[in-house]
Amino acid sequence: MKLSTERLSIRPIEIEDKEAMFSYRSDSETNQYLNLNPKSVHDIEYFIENSARVLDIPGTWFQLAIIEKHSNQLVGDVGIHFVASATENKQVELGYTLSKEYRSRGYATEALSAILDYLFNALKKHRVWASIDPDNTDSIQLVERLGFRKEAHSIESLFFRGQWVDDVIYAILEREWIPTNA
Repeated sequence: MKLSTERLSIRPIEIEDKEAMFSYRSDSETNQYLNLNPKSVHDIEYFIENSARVLDIPGTWFQLAIIEKHSNQLVGDVGIHFVASATENKQVELGYTLSKEYRSRGYATEALSAILDYLFNALKKHRVWASIDPDNTDSIQLVERLGFRKEAHSIESLFFRGQWVDDVIYAILEREWIPTNA
């Protein structure tokens, strides 16, 4: 899977991305809502090596790299979780991370728009959702901009970094998706 937008190339993550990925994923501001809190490049290497190599396999996470075309820099990544229990493999979960140096430029909207187009049009997915910490207002604004709707707010539903935290679910159905032309 390789996608291209006006400013971005989106491709499967590669082991060569480990240093750049560590650079933004190890930042405390960037990873405050993420499960992956790498302490070394080795942690990122392990993460990349254990990501799925084949797209659309139930029960796996497939990791994509977001590359800025102008600089050829890795600016973020997107994980697509092909949920094992999703009926007929028609539902997926998205997780995304963008380096703080590249925020507020529309890159996340542009990347996720292209990925949603691919998921709904090429892979014929029915529903895409994201699990978000309710304090992560930037992420909530991003998915709302893309047309996702809030479906649930679960109280203390996740045990995260030693404490119980809330979780909100935002989702969009294929029939609701309107490409943003980002």
